[in-house]
Amino acid sequence: MSPGPDTMILSALERHNLPALFAALPLLRDLDSEVLAEITREVEWFSVPGGATLFEAGQPADGLYVVVNGTLGLFAPQAGGGSRPSGRVAAGETVGEAEVISGTNRTVTVVALRNCEVARLPVATFEKLVVRNPGSLRQIANVVIKRLDSLQHAGTQARATPKTFVVVPSGEDVDAAKFAVGLARCLKAHGRTELVLSTQGHEQTSHWFHRLERSNDFVVYIADSLQTNWTRLCLRQADCVLLLARSDGEPRAWHGLEAHLDAGSAGRSIELVLIGRPQSLATARRWLDLHKVRRHHHVRNADDLARVVRLLTGRALAVVLSGGGARGFAHIGVLRALQAAMLPVDAIGATSIGAIIGAGWAAGWGYAEVLERMRRSFVARNPIGDYTLPLMSLVSGGRVCRLLRAEFGDLHIEDLPLPFFCTSANLTNGQAAVHRRGTLWLWLRAAVSIPGVLPPVFTERQVHVDGATINNLPVDIMRESMEGAIVAVDAGADRMLDTSTEMSEVPPAWRPWSWLRRDRPRVNIVQILLRCGMINSAAATIAQGALADLVLKPPLERIDLLDWQAFDRVVELGYRHASETLAQGAAETLRRTVGAGVQAATDRGSSR
Repeated sequence: MSPGPDTMILSALERHNLPALFAALPLLRDLDSEVLAEITREVEWFSVPGGATLFEAGQPADGLYVVVNGTLGLFAPQAGGGSRPSGRVAAGETVGEAEVISGTNRTVTVVALRNCEVARLPVATFEKLVVRNPGSLRQIANVVIKRLDSLQHAGTQARATPKTFVVVPSGEDVDAAKFAVGLARCLKAHGRTELVLSTQGHEQTSHWFHRLERSNDFVVYIADSLQTNWTRLCLRQADCVLLLARSDGEPRAWHGLEAHLDAGSAGRSIELVLIGRPQSLATARRWLDLHKVRRHHHVRNADDLARVVRLLTGRALAVVLSGGGARGFAHIGVLRALQAAMLPVDAIGATSIGAIIGAGWAAGWGYAEVLERMRRSFVARNPIGDYTLPLMSLVSGGRVCRLLRAEFGDLHIEDLPLPFFCTSANLTNGQAAVHRRGTLWLWLRAAVSIPGVLPPVFTERQVHVDGATINNLPVDIMRESMEGAIVAVDAGADRMLDTSTEMSEVPPAWRPWSWLRRDRPRVNIVQILLRCGMINSAAATIAQGALADLVLKPPLERIDLLDWQAFDRVVELGYRHASETLAQGAAETLRRTVGAGVQAATDRGSSR
């Protein structure tokens, strides 16, 4: 097999042979030796440190750039200000060609994602190249077409999978080496991985790092807790920065590294990892108040670390749970079926009754505990039986508040072991509200505030009601926040109200008893309000399902929305439907989506 262009580039670099280097670049490799030598004399070769800007949108085009080694990131300006990642340029590829051809200003900002070496072909040199080798123009045109397509779809494309990770401990009391070894071990389940210490890399050139990254799927660097040259080098090389801290430690800043830890810098993802079990509530909140990060993770054991790796590499499995009153108990059965199929749930998003069940699972309760707690709260007592004078709602909401506080205490969403969000409908601004932080029971209370049945939640001059009124299956919110497979569970069903009664007004005072005793389906005001609160999102639910990898819709049409006593039957319907669907090939499809390593993780955690 003949050596590829990357091998030839590295060989030329080692020999410091400039003509051989440029002859290996795809753009120039078809030139004869005489023309190549002339072009080589006019090419400018220089280094760009990681995080530095090569050129900005709006600047005049000064030439075409070829990446010799390293990686450049493209950032497209947005109408409202700021920019968004729109692509990457790897070694051997070009950037800036479209503006050179058209004679216009730069359309994107280009930032070095690594320590890079680039070669600049000035405009005059580029024109000479095209005259001498017209075939190079066709190659550049193909690059331009692909890049334009990338820019047009930048808003809908998934985030690029990180290749390089740097673990930055918050202090000397954090065992970064132990965590990094475990991280590398989990990453090896998904591809070739190299762990790099300061003793290996602190005196190496950018060519060494380039070759290291090209020969591995993932590279993990261990940085120092202080601002050292090695730490700065690691940060310049990283696609993903993992700020490592102890859950039982006092929150503190990474002093001296603030300029390198900008969450939006060069498209780099900054994530907080809290290791160990917190000794007090709201630990995560205090860390998050100090640092702007994309996400945070809790790592208590090997299973948690495997989950973090799946989330980081876009191989996670998330579930989205809908509302649906008593029909929502089917979610418990679905979660049990996923566990039985060795498909670990890595993140949960939900609304209404699904939010309460999802929060319990995210808290680590497990199937038996969720079953016991939900039975205690919803079957042993009617959660909406505290009727009141209907000035704002039919029930006071006090019973629901007490139940939620009893089950979840003062737990904050940030402290849940699994990533979790719930939604409510903000009546103040008419939009869906997504809750990823704050007191868990309070936002669950907002998520189940059926308009007219339960009073809204009033906080910070905003009015919140049941999230199902706007979006009963928030798959889009989950899709925006993570990469991987999504299982959506729609417990709303289609046929929610049915009656054979023919009536256009309330029965006269002398007829209610005979009307109530007839053997026919009857509809009450709570059912009507619950259905009205969900009907506007019915069409949206269909669209949301299209965004999921798998939609589970248990057969719940015969279950009344308020039939809390159907608890066991509904749980079983959810379990049976999910088990049958997974057995018919859906489980294998999901495993292919989330990648390798799932079986090993679930073997350890199946006793949960």
